[in-house]
Amino acid sequence: MAWQGLAAEFLQVPAVTRVYTTACVLTTAAVQLELLSPFQLYFNPHLVFRKFQVWRLLTNFLFFGPLGFSFFFNMLFVFRYCRMLEEGSFRGRKADFVFMFLFGGVLMILLGFLGSLFFLGQALTAMLVYVWSRRSPQVRVNFFGLFTFQAPFLPWALMGFSMLLGNSILVDLLVLGPPTGIAVGHIYYFLEDVFPNQPGGKRLLLTPSFLKLLLDAPEEDPNYLPLPEEQPGPPQQ
Repeated sequence: MAWQGLAAEFLQVPAVTRVYTTACVLTTAAVQLELLSPFQLYFNPHLVFRKFQVWRLLTNFLFFGPLGFSFFFNMLFVFRYCRMLEEGSFRGRKADFVFMFLFGGVLMILLGFLGSLFFLGQALTAMLVYVWSRRSPQVRVNFFGLFTFQAPFLPWALMGFSMLLGNSILVDLLVLGPPTGIAVGHIYYFLEDVFPNQPGGKRLLLTPSFLKLLLDAPEEDPNYLPLPEEQPGPPQQ
């Protein structure tokens, strides 16, 4: 019964949040069980484009380090803010949400060429937190019972807390990740929420039609007239 309750609760989580969080947990479990090695997952442009190990473009977003406090801290933020975005400003817009992931992922990969960003899951988390915080400016956030502040300060608190976790592995995973994610999140927020509302501005980030066809429910035609037998009313004789 307990498993059925957990399964039902899990299925109530929005699809994108459910898929991404599950992929992160399964990837970390596979590394912990030594079925995979982090060296098979990290972003390496040479291996991607010369050896055609294209899976690294995805797997570098799925590994958050070995099991421990850092991993559970990151999963908490991924699950919470990914879900709040999907249930909030992206409600009913699954294709737009996936496109935000793709846009952010591509920019982070490009930035990965410029620095030693081997795992970009931290950056993606920071992007999600940043976009949510800018779209929820009046929300007050309680940060683990230590501080209370307005939502726009959350990404910077996350970055500062990450730096305090501090060893060489975490510096690679955490310290470099959040600034990249904040920068990418700001670019997305500006192009999606700020620039279209400026004089002469327009939306530049347009979700491809094939994503909408695959992921979003078809919109009802406002000009559609149902057949007489489909209209509500008393049964016809």
